[in-house]
Amino acid sequence: MTIRIFHASSPAATVLLAAAIDAGCFTEPDRRILLLSRTGPAPETVADVSETVGFERLRARFDEVLSWNDAIFPFHPAGWTPRADDVPLWERHFRRAWHLGDEELELVVDSPHAGPARALTQVFAGVPVDVYAEGPGGYGPTGEKIPPLTGVRVRRLLHPDLVPGARLLLLGEYGVEPQAVPAEAIIKVVGELADAQVELPAVEAPALLLGQDLAGAGLIPAAEEAGLRLEMVRGAAALGHRRLVFAPDPYAPWEDPAALRAEAERLGVELTVLESSSPVPADVLLHRLRPALVVGCTSAALFGAARFHGLPVAAVGTGALLERLTPYENAERIPATLADALLPGIGDAEAVAAQAPRPGGELTGARLDGAELDGARLDGARLDGAQLDGAQLDGLLAAVGFAMRPKVRPDLRPAAERYLSTHLDDRTWRYFKRRRLASLALPGVVPARLAFLRSSPALRRVARRAKALRSGRG
Repeated sequence: MTIRIFHASSPAATVLLAAAIDAGCFTEPDRRILLLSRTGPAPETVADVSETVGFERLRARFDEVLSWNDAIFPFHPAGWTPRADDVPLWERHFRRAWHLGDEELELVVDSPHAGPARALTQVFAGVPVDVYAEGPGGYGPTGEKIPPLTGVRVRRLLHPDLVPGARLLLLGEYGVEPQAVPAEAIIKVVGELADAQVELPAVEAPALLLGQDLAGAGLIPAAEEAGLRLEMVRGAAALGHRRLVFAPDPYAPWEDPAALRAEAERLGVELTVLESSSPVPADVLLHRLRPALVVGCTSAALFGAARFHGLPVAAVGTGALLERLTPYENAERIPATLADALLPGIGDAEAVAAQAPRPGGELTGARLDGAELDGARLDGARLDGAQLDGAQLDGLLAAVGFAMRPKVRPDLRPAAERYLSTHLDDRTWRYFKRRRLASLALPGVVPARLAFLRSSPALRRVARRAKALRSGRG
């Protein structure tokens, strides 16, 4: 008997797992368990994934639904991992509590370097692992080095094909092969959720503004995030949209939308703020409202709107976010980089208008349409007026990925050096920090006549030692 445990901490993760099951990405086990977790700063204050609209339609794919938060109470699910000496005790505890017996297990988790996924892979040592990435963060490197005994157990990386053809860097240090979940399976699952009973405003072809809890994640101050929301309203109005719908992040603390309403009134546009007793997944809103424009920052739903729903999109605040993100290796850097490089900014009316929607499909002329990235092009994606072809996108991801995690992905150095030597200009500098490039002896800050120094590991070690002595760590 084989028992497969699927861990999910968001509606998007549950949708992706359901689509993967429907598409035959998994062999049929004897028992499927969906293990849900809430990992925010105050998990007890936010709704559980099981409370989202349409969840019961997904639940039918699993034999049982369990709560990770309940299982490890009173520990916080985002930061708790078992002590090495306690691992056998925890495994026996979970096997007894979840009625697993001595059966064979398989795990399906998000990136195993942090959170519940890390704890699960440690508790159930030796168990085969499949990893998934439901958002654009999967195109970045693994957040930190994971134990080899965990990494070698990972069989594959499941993901939605948000940026067609671009190769994911996550877990590449272990040679894990990415596998895209078919788009038609994802769309089918979203259609199931959209058929659920939920009251949505009857607004014809609105501009949908996607809220995102950037401040709650510690990425930017709350005041700046409030400013981004106002910028969404102003930008949509400037593009000629007279009906706006604002969808707050359902897992963020509720904020009074009075400022947004006042700004909409000043601009003479109609603003509807979604208020629902149950969280409504963004994909359901995209499917039901069929907005004329989707505006957001770096959320997976913004990429999915263009890729899976054929809707025009516009990004806002990516430049400011790239500047604000600290430390450089912050996991949100890759989503911000992709959104900034590939999606039209809300202030670029010509680029936004160039997106021609196809009902139920991709965009004609959109930046995520027809991405033939094997040496071809990403249609409509531009950097400083030049088309961003596949080699440039892969080079950009490699350069940012290496700069973020040089110890995790040292193999990316040659690709990073090639990209920085040929594509670093006024536009692409926004994706890097001079101090970061200097500390890694990368092109851009080292004079060309001294470029040979970059190839000397011994000199780089000396430089790092000198830096440590200057900072008082020597």
